[in-house]
Amino acid sequence: MRLFVGLDLPEDLRLTLGMLRDGINGARWVTPANFHITLRFIGECDRHQAADLDDALADIEAPAFDLAFDGVGSFASRGRLRAVWAGLESSGALQHLHDKVERATVRAGFAEEQRKFKPHVTLSRFKGTPEFAAQRFLEDHAGFTTQPFTVDRFVLFESTLGGEGAHYTPVAKYPLGTFDYDEDFFGDLAADYPEYADQDA
Repeated sequence: MRLFVGLDLPEDLRLTLGMLRDGINGARWVTPANFHITLRFIGECDRHQAADLDDALADIEAPAFDLAFDGVGSFASRGRLRAVWAGLESSGALQHLHDKVERATVRAGFAEEQRKFKPHVTLSRFKGTPEFAAQRFLEDHAGFTTQPFTVDRFVLFESTLGGEGAHYTPVAKYPLGTFDYDEDFFGDLAADYPEYADQDA
């Protein structure tokens, strides 16, 4: 299983972000169905490790909060674009949730994340495209903003790679603002690992 922890987005916001997908030669635009905010990339793990991670994430207590998009930006290396993204307003609540997810991930046995948290939604990816190719796009959309939306859960996703790119499937969902979660991840494991069958949802 190739996993990450993130936030999904309301459908209207996916459509709004999807309208930005134009104007850069060489861009591989992300489909709106795949738009998300990554809180913590996990990577490859087996089902026992996934169950330990689910346990740790289910223990997180944090309130729901509002977020809004604010501006666009890019990641580049050695003069070549890697990605163009939509950014978010500064949010102490988002940072608080990220920090709790990070601690839970480490408790579950995964190594600490060394990269600084930079919340964003990836709009496009690139391979070999010069950095200046995105300059006009970044200038045209520098004032991009949205109305706030409510974040009332975070999600454990499985990423499956295919010929047309990655496909993201929710594995478990964890509500914010309440301390019970609404999906029995262990139900999927019980057939192969009976020792998990008696765990509470």
